[in-house]
Amino acid sequence: MKINTFIALITILLLSSCESNNTETISHYDLVPSGPGSMSPNITQHGDTTLIVSWIEPNNHGHELRYTKFSPWGWSETKTVATGSNWFVNWADFPSVIELDNKNLIAHWLESQPEGGYAYNVMLSRSEDSGQNWSKPIIPHKDNTPTEHGFVTLYPDENKLGLIWLDGRNMINNFDINNIKASGMTLRGSSLNSTNVVSESTLIDDLICDCCQTDVAITNKGPVAVYRNRTENEVRDIYVSRKVDGMWLKGEPIFNDNWQIDACPVNGPVIKAHGETVAVIWFTAANDNPRVQIAWSLNSGQNFSDPIIISDSNPIGHVAATMTSTKEVIIGWQERDSSKTNLMLSRLKPNNLVNNPVLVEEADNIFAFSVPQLGFSDNKLIVIWTESIDGNFSLGSIVASLNELGL
Repeated sequence: MKINTFIALITILLLSSCESNNTETISHYDLVPSGPGSMSPNITQHGDTTLIVSWIEPNNHGHELRYTKFSPWGWSETKTVATGSNWFVNWADFPSVIELDNKNLIAHWLESQPEGGYAYNVMLSRSEDSGQNWSKPIIPHKDNTPTEHGFVTLYPDENKLGLIWLDGRNMINNFDINNIKASGMTLRGSSLNSTNVVSESTLIDDLICDCCQTDVAITNKGPVAVYRNRTENEVRDIYVSRKVDGMWLKGEPIFNDNWQIDACPVNGPVIKAHGETVAVIWFTAANDNPRVQIAWSLNSGQNFSDPIIISDSNPIGHVAATMTSTKEVIIGWQERDSSKTNLMLSRLKPNNLVNNPVLVEEADNIFAFSVPQLGFSDNKLIVIWTESIDGNFSLGSIVASLNELGL
């Protein structure tokens, strides 16, 4: 990420002027079993009922990646994947743990390169015994450049692990206004087989936004990826790419918002799928009109509806979502209200707004929630975010039925 990223985010805030929805704040309970200083939560789903919640936790020598499972039986034992003293720890670019089967787990985290700054590597590790032991970490990208590699999404890809990431190998080149792609951020993909051999990376898009999260959903016709693209005219809209016959197709816009902005807004999209039904949720501030939107596909991501506005009441984005077995989508996002940041929820069916937004939590710091995470298990919604109280991080969480949340 670059320093002007934060300037872009402040610009987004200044664009807003509406009043936020107000409801009673929901009480916390059934908290994630994490320690003081924890931050950057992430949720992945295995099957219909098991969620894996991971986060970064500080220790005496640096940081460690920890995780727990949530199922109808509650929280499992908390386990540690890896520890390190040279990790790249960031509110927007966070690790993950994914379960491929009942004993086979893959984790990723970020490790700083000696050059420091935003030069860091993706590290992958596998456990074949339900998280008791982890393999020696490997780096999936082979360019060996002192540049940014991150914003990873892991996903099951038949009998392998698939992954996509932001790859900054071209950013070692000097910027040329006549050839932005020569020094721009790229999106690449790869796979990891059962013997921990990484395939050669594939270029998915040769110019994308520098520091927005990526996401992948599995449809009944294969993986579908979403990301924030970047054109040479600095239009940064959300694109989709489908993986067909083992190859990623050329990315196409979900919708032409035409958001022209000179710096990365640090606001990635989310994609969820069930069968052929796909939902993509994202933030845009095109035409000085900040809003959170959703678009639906009923054919595994081949075509999408025009977007439906979820919120235009001072949103700053940082969207999250989960999809139920009945193809309802619960969406989370942040809205700015006077001096506070509100974490909001809403529940939707394809093309139908089911309820008014619900206020979950509020804080004084716009970065306090990091990027909120949602999951759905045993008819309960799990909401997790990063809190910051007097500069000290911790995880906030709620586990409740949709009715209890007013959804």
